[in-house]
Amino acid sequence: MESTFEAVRAEALFASTLQMSQRPVDADVRAAVTSTLRRIGEQGCVACVATEFGDHPETATTRMGWALIMIRHAYAESCTPEVFDRPRASLN
Repeated sequence: MESTFEAVRAEALFASTLQMSQRPVDADVRAAVTSTLRRIGEQGCVACVATEFGDHPETATTRMGWALIMIRHAYAESCTPEVFDRPRASLN
C-alpha cells in the first residue's frame, strides 16, 4: 500500500456495508469510508478485516482487492469534481 491513509481507507471500505454489486461511484466510496470510520473507528475496521480473513479468507481476499482499487480511484489526486456529488448508494 502506498500510504497509511490508503490502508485505513481500504480497511474502512472493507468493513463498510457497501457491496461490489452496488457498483458504487467515488462519492459512495468516500461516504462509506467516512461513515464506517465514524461508526466503528480505525481499530474496529482492523478487527473486522482480521475476523473476515480468519473466517472467510477466500472471499476476504477478493473484497480487499476490490476495496484497494476503489480507494485508489476515489482518492486519486486526479479525481474530477463528480467525486463530491451526493452518494447514490444506501450506506446504512
